Amino acid sequence: MKRLIIVGAGGFGREVLSYCQDCQHQKKEWEIKGFIDDNKVALESYNYNLLIIDTIKDYSPQPDDVFVMAIGFPTINKLIVGEMLINKGAHFISIIHPLARVDKRASIGAGCVIAPWACISCEVNLGDFITINAYASVGHDSILHNGCTISSYGSIAGKAKLGKGVSVGIHGVILPGVEIGDFATVGSGSVAVKLVKPNTMVMGVPAKKIL
Repeated sequence: MKRLIIVGAGGFGREVLSYCQDCQHQKKEWEIKGFIDDNKVALESYNYNLLIIDTIKDYSPQPDDVFVMAIGFPTINKLIVGEMLINKGAHFISIIHPLARVDKRASIGAGCVIAPWACISCEVNLGDFITINAYASVGHDSILHNGCTISSYGSIAGKAKLGKGVSVGIHGVILPGVEIGDFATVGSGSVAVKLVKPNTMVMGVPAKKIL
């Protein structure tokens, strides 16, 4: 049996642990081994029976290890850490909570986390290390490149295109066919109605550049 290691022991890492435990009721392909995190006291204030095994930078993947990405923000860290661990031989799996609705014609990359009550529609293409939080939705034919994070209740309409490392805040909306550039942020409660350029932050209804 494989050993599942959760990359990141912060708040999102603890949420991912809960998702993994829920998945264990259905799958027996792995058992949860613990966390890796560069902050070795990240769990000190919490009552968990799992340990932080090692730092991310020092851990050497073992042949029976599988990994899940549980780094929240900033999204670029997911890509940096993921690439570093892959270069050391790590194999990432995706966690899809049993209460999520994922169309059988959707494509899900490696290291993704699909939270409970998320909805992924038909012909959606998700890259690697993507987080779709609770109650978020991704409409038909949308493309999300590596490292995107869609916060709770975020809504990506059909045929939208999100570049690498895009962040969409709580209740953020991307209208149909709109393109969001690499490492851009659509703020909470905002509606992106047109192209958002890379490395910018937009907020409001309609969303306008603030950074």
